[in-house]
Amino acid sequence: MTVRNVLLGAVAAATAVALTACGAQDTPAASGSGTIKVVASTNVWGSVVKAVGGDDVEVTSIINDPSGDPHSYESKPADVAAVRDAKLVIFNGGGYDDFFSTLVGEGGTAKKIETFAVSGKAAEEEPETSGEPEPTGEEAHDHAVNEHVWYDFETVRKVADQAAADLGAIAPDKKATFETNAKDFGTKLTELEQRVEGKGAGKKVVATEPVAHYLLDTAGVEDVTPESFSEAVENETDIPAAALADVTRLIGEKQITALVNNVQTENAGTKQVVDQAKTAGVPIAEVTETLPEGVTGYLDWMTKQVDSLVGALGV
Repeated sequence: MTVRNVLLGAVAAATAVALTACGAQDTPAASGSGTIKVVASTNVWGSVVKAVGGDDVEVTSIINDPSGDPHSYESKPADVAAVRDAKLVIFNGGGYDDFFSTLVGEGGTAKKIETFAVSGKAAEEEPETSGEPEPTGEEAHDHAVNEHVWYDFETVRKVADQAAADLGAIAPDKKATFETNAKDFGTKLTELEQRVEGKGAGKKVVATEPVAHYLLDTAGVEDVTPESFSEAVENETDIPAAALADVTRLIGEKQITALVNNVQTENAGTKQVVDQAKTAGVPIAEVTETLPEGVTGYLDWMTKQVDSLVGALGV
């Protein structure tokens, strides 16, 4: 999925009016079964809260379709109603799912988790460059802050802990359960992190889109994708001919170990790159931006992606 950041003023206004008309509740309603109602912008963060809350939470993920795009999603009346009744809402922030920031607004009594803010990435300094010549002949891919923080294990761990704290405040009698669940989840995250950490040292990859930026950082792999290539894919514009030529040369000459492909985004340029990698025999690691069908939760999903990356790196 690509960065479009399209939210029509009319939709925003309609959402605001609907929220005002509905009115904020002093104590957001629980579901009929007594579970805690949670609304997430995407199923990625919804799955993290579900791992912490278990059967004690009822999670609604607004973007639950692999083809859905948080950048261009337009809120519906059902979304307004879901957020109005939620006790906890969770979204990415960082310009990724602005529709949800508008949907939530400044009012309401639901506890809010903005995961990009929890990550602390906005305050981090950009890493120093190595000074080595760029192998592509183009500018280096920008390794500055990236909004896809669900690929950063430390951020996901922090979010799980925050979810446990917030759910525990909502249901104090279940606080210990939430904390235990978050601890178990964090332990499994650490195990998963150890499976990929440093496995790409000394190796180079090209990515069709910088979705798995932080996973590649954890692997220690060098992403040599031209920045103009990545920006074009994210902004849904034509990939510059020079950038596409650089990428196809890297693949054709096997100067990279693997291609990292976001299978939820495809255009003529990325398809050409993927087809060339297959022809050249360059391994392809497949990643996605949201949970695809057939996975049971965040850990299941991320394990498959870690295994795909490690396998493509040949380790």
